[in-house]
Amino acid sequence: MRLASGEFSYVTITDTKPLRDGMSRRYDEFIPVVKRFGEQLPPELLGTPTHLDPDFEQLTYGDQGQRGKRITSLLTAGDLLAFFAALRPVDGPARPLIYALIGLYVIEEIVSAKSVPKSRWAENAHTRRVPGDGDIVVRAKPGVSGRFRRCIPIGELRDRVYRVRNDLLDAWGGLDIKDGYIHRSVRLPAFHDTANFYRWFLAQKPELVAENNPV
Repeated sequence: MRLASGEFSYVTITDTKPLRDGMSRRYDEFIPVVKRFGEQLPPELLGTPTHLDPDFEQLTYGDQGQRGKRITSLLTAGDLLAFFAALRPVDGPARPLIYALIGLYVIEEIVSAKSVPKSRWAENAHTRRVPGDGDIVVRAKPGVSGRFRRCIPIGELRDRVYRVRNDLLDAWGGLDIKDGYIHRSVRLPAFHDTANFYRWFLAQKPELVAENNPV
């Protein structure tokens, strides 16, 4: 990311599970964007499948296991799913990382990945591969959902780990996770007051991007 402008590129994790024929998305797609930030992908990633999720072009997000169960138990149509990432500045010190919001979905529906028809398999990483019984796909409402053109920093190093800043915890009405902990968070945090968070979010005047994912 660039500290000066807030522009960013997020590079997704590797996909190690079996993929359906012709459904692979590869790290090579990120080459032009990473180059724009003066960086290069590690050579060993080139040609390797990537788990492109959330898929901001398709406005989908997939998950599984306990995380999938948590999403389906807490969220429904009209609820929010906010995405954050740990970003490394290219125009400042490499540490600390910048924990920031990179996108937001207003949920349209949540479906079982196994129920997705073949015509829609390409829309999400969890259907581009063979899904398990617990895999889900979240679909978001167009026009009010997507990736941000500029990230919104939310984190700080506090007590040796990354947490949401205290002023934001107050502004949002808190999270259901101890002291705003987001350092490699395995358990998805939930807002105590989603409406309060969304009012704060809209006040940031976020700009959604229309172009494809790797930006």
